[in-house]
Amino acid sequence: MIKNLEIYTSEIANFKTDNLEELNQFRLKFLGKKGILIELFNKIKEIPPEERKQFGQDINILKSAVLDKVETLKTDIESKQHSRHSTLDVSRSANYMTLGSRHPISVVMKQLCDTFKKIGYTISEGPDIEDDWYNFESLNFTEDHPARDMQDTFFIDEKTLLRTHTSPVQIRVMETHKPPLHIICPGRVFRNEAITARAHCIFHQIELLCVDQNVSFADMRQTLDYFVKETFGPNRKTRLRPSYFPFTEPSAEMDISCDICNGKGCNICKYTGWVEILGCGMVDPNVLENVGIDPHIYSGFAIGIGVERLTQQLYKTKDIRLFFENDIRFLQQFESM
Repeated sequence: MIKNLEIYTSEIANFKTDNLEELNQFRLKFLGKKGILIELFNKIKEIPPEERKQFGQDINILKSAVLDKVETLKTDIESKQHSRHSTLDVSRSANYMTLGSRHPISVVMKQLCDTFKKIGYTISEGPDIEDDWYNFESLNFTEDHPARDMQDTFFIDEKTLLRTHTSPVQIRVMETHKPPLHIICPGRVFRNEAITARAHCIFHQIELLCVDQNVSFADMRQTLDYFVKETFGPNRKTRLRPSYFPFTEPSAEMDISCDICNGKGCNICKYTGWVEILGCGMVDPNVLENVGIDPHIYSGFAIGIGVERLTQQLYKTKDIRLFFENDIRFLQQFESM
């Protein structure tokens, strides 16, 4: 028993803490209702009569040591806390908060949407996961159509896939709304392509659809000229090339002069001085019939813009992979946007 008293005395003497909760646990360990001191007092009757007086004195000394230790440590802890609070300068400026940044793709997509909103277009959106009807068949891609090979598709199952363009949104809108229609369809699309400096398996599109009476190719050309002028300024060179898309006829692709190399040739423009930024054309009558719109009364045009290509030109970015790698050094350049 004497040996236990020596152990407890040593424990009390060596105990240190700067935490009030730990100090309270220490106090309860010795002074609580089920603490060590109560247990020692209860064992006095087990001590030989001639040793009880000394044992009782030793317990009281132990109790005094615990009380002194608790009071001393409590005073020190509260003093330190008060000192920390008293040195707080309430007039000091708040800590600097690092500015976040908007992703360049988001910046350009908003800019493009705002551009077309000015001339009466409204935003429509749809799901990233589509079925075969909306992504292919309704857009004039029959099941055995060779043009399906133009787009390497991520299939989830036989009839479900990640959309390869935002054109399914146009079909969904035309199914539920009557002309006239003037919509823009922004969003992510997915194609099973090799990732290079100028292509990625995930990218973003903004598609336009205009369906009304007496809509002509000239109307589409005027819309394209407005878009390029608003986005790149009045002096940017453009050209239209004949092309083929199953859902438009006639179809074309638009190129702009490469601003990264100023037309001299680089890996982005494939050393031609021109960069393809969109496909376009007059909506095929079969597509209008598929959604219940009479092609003898209504006509329309569709435009599909590749956002990453535009962003590369606007910010002179030579590698499209930078948009997807979350490199903080790259993203910090857009902090003020």
